[in-house]
Amino acid sequence: MRCDLIRKLRGKSGQAVVMPLLTTASGTKFGKTEAGTVWLDPALTSPFRFYQFWLNADDRDVVSYLKCFTFRTQQEIAALDQAVKAHPEKREAQRLLARDVTEMVHGADHVARAERAAAVLFGGSLADASADDILMVFDDAPSVTIGAAALEAGMSAAELAVITSLCASKGEATRLIKQGGLYVNDRRLTDERGMISMADAISGALIVMRKGQRERRIVKIER
Repeated sequence: MRCDLIRKLRGKSGQAVVMPLLTTASGTKFGKTEAGTVWLDPALTSPFRFYQFWLNADDRDVVSYLKCFTFRTQQEIAALDQAVKAHPEKREAQRLLARDVTEMVHGADHVARAERAAAVLFGGSLADASADDILMVFDDAPSVTIGAAALEAGMSAAELAVITSLCASKGEATRLIKQGGLYVNDRRLTDERGMISMADAISGALIVMRKGQRERRIVKIER
């Protein structure tokens, strides 16, 4: 249509480049209108979420994504295609896709941070992570801020669970601890009278409270 408009208004010819619509294996459009939108702007999609988006690519889609979004050679992509078919559980193609696209958009430093953060999220130790990495991983978790003085002498885990709104009352928190369902920095609490102090603070800056498998609260410590 625009080429036709150029001809009518300017009396000159115009050229256009078109590409077929990119769709997923399920038939849905890869684009901003689909659920799971990914943005280049780190303020809208953090580099960690951006990395995870590509890492979670469907096995049926990853080869086409490598062709469209990376500069891998045909030979490299063909080898990755075979790797997906032979050992899909290794997700080798997805890892290279995530690294390549994240480095292109956000830089190599953010790739390294995203991979460290992923190690924390999927089986690593929170104690080995930095406060910044934890905040990046759990950027969607509700948080509360507590003064360091409140933790210097120690605060009961049950009280902290109430302050963070993980539990409605100390009684509920106590029952949850007895049932093995309350965690501090992914460490299961076993003593309903247990105390939380600054010694539990990661990098002296925060504590991660967890109820069950997924519900988390970030306690930010203010000095």
